[in-house]
Amino acid sequence: MTINGTAIGFVPNKSQLTVAAPLAPETIEFVPNHDCDPCDSPSNFESLLENRRPLVKSIVDRMKRELPARIEIDDLYSVGLAGLVAAAQSFQETKNNSFIAYASIRIRGAVLDELRRMDWMSRSRRSKAKQLGTLISRIEQERGCAVGPEQLCEELGISAKELNALMDQVRPIEVISLDVSEEWEGSGDSLHDIIPDETGTSAFERLERKELTELIAERIKQLPDVPKRVLAMYYYEGMKLADIALAFGRTESRICQIHTQALSQLRTYVLGLLT
Repeated sequence: MTINGTAIGFVPNKSQLTVAAPLAPETIEFVPNHDCDPCDSPSNFESLLENRRPLVKSIVDRMKRELPARIEIDDLYSVGLAGLVAAAQSFQETKNNSFIAYASIRIRGAVLDELRRMDWMSRSRRSKAKQLGTLISRIEQERGCAVGPEQLCEELGISAKELNALMDQVRPIEVISLDVSEEWEGSGDSLHDIIPDETGTSAFERLERKELTELIAERIKQLPDVPKRVLAMYYYEGMKLADIALAFGRTESRICQIHTQALSQLRTYVLGLLT
């Protein structure tokens, strides 16, 4: 200690010395930051999460008021907890900074990053949408009426075609579930049951194909024995024409001719059914 430029030594009395009690072993491996606020030291990781969990919930609850209903709030709570952990690991205590203030910034930042990742619209388009909304609100307040396309084109100095392109870029998209049952036209069915699959096969087409297959099978049974066996060995057993020719003791060209004639007869039969 120095008083008026004079150094004065101080030797503590033994009665003033205290011995710290041994610390209990940690149950969770966590590298603490010794510069943290002692009240929020992450040396006890479970205690930190439990004590500051209401902070995460408070921040996420305030942010969800401006979010669409489709956003899963439980996912944002998890992201907020991750931000709390990151804050505990990187916090550096200063005179003008507290752990709560620092953690609040990190939690909010983590949630915003997750929302940007989930957003279908790019940041540039989102900025355009916000600017357009602000412009429309200002014009409506100034004129006291709804804004039409002509007023927007005049205010923005663009053509109607350019305005339509801009509106397409910033038009919001509503995400709905195909499996949730809704009262669509009083049926109570889900959209999954109502919206047709353009790439699928309709029930009528499946029934028609099944009936045609049965008719072709009956017509194959009426073919002579050799063409019928050639078709069976080629299409059902997957044999090559050369192997079929070897099995019948004939040339491959003859088996190819029998195969072609059988297909021609079946094709004629099918065309007769369709017409």
